[in-house]
Amino acid sequence: MADKEPAVVDRREDEEAEAEGASAAAGGEEEDTGAQVAPIVRLEEVAVTTGEEDEDVLLDMKAKLYRFDKDGNQWKERGTGTVKLLKHKENGKVRLVMRQAKTLKICANHLVISSTKMQEHAGSDKSCVWHAVDFADGELKEEMFAIRFGSVENCKKFKDLVEEIAESQSKTEDKESEEDSSAAGLLEKLSVSENKSEEAATKEESADAAKETDSKPAATSSE
Repeated sequence: MADKEPAVVDRREDEEAEAEGASAAAGGEEEDTGAQVAPIVRLEEVAVTTGEEDEDVLLDMKAKLYRFDKDGNQWKERGTGTVKLLKHKENGKVRLVMRQAKTLKICANHLVISSTKMQEHAGSDKSCVWHAVDFADGELKEEMFAIRFGSVENCKKFKDLVEEIAESQSKTEDKESEEDSSAAGLLEKLSVSENKSEEAATKEESADAAKETDSKPAATSSE
C-alpha cells in the first residue's frame, strides 16, 4: 500500500500543472496586443432638418387625428402622434403640423388662417373638428379633420389657442387690407396729379403755339 501512494501524488501534480498551463494559455488570449482595427465603412454625421428650424413652438401635444373620407362617407384614422402649432420667426404666420409617432410621417400640415374655425365633435368633449386646405400629401387639398386628445383640458387648450391665432390673423389681414387701400388711394392721387400736370402742360403748349401763329401775320402787315 505504501508503494502506491507516490504514484497517486505524482498524478495529481501532473493534473494541476496541466490546469495551470491551460489557464495561462486562456489568459494569454485575452491580453491586449495594442493593435487597432480600422472600420471598413466610415459613417459621417449628417445634419437632419425638419423644416421647423425657423419656427417657434406654441403648442406640442399628443393626439389622434382623423380625416373625413367623402367617397366612403366615413371618418378614417390619419395617425397617432404629436400635433404642433408653429409660429414663423419672420412673417409671424402659424401652421398646424402633426407627425405620426413611429414613422414621423406628416399627417397634417396647413396654415391657421382667419377663417379657421374649431367646432366640438358631436358626442365627445375630448375632440374637435375643423376644415383646412392641407399640404400633408404634397399638394393642396381641402380636408375635414377631427382630432382627439387624452383629456378635456388638452382639447380645450388646443381649441382656444387655434381660435386665438385665427382672430389675430384676422386683425393682421384687416390691417394689411387697410394699408393696401391707402397705398392704392395714394397711387390714384398721384396718377390724377400727373394727369392734371400733363393737361396743364398741353394747354400751355397750345397757348404758345396760338401766340406764335397770331404774331406771324402782324409781322407781314408791317412790311
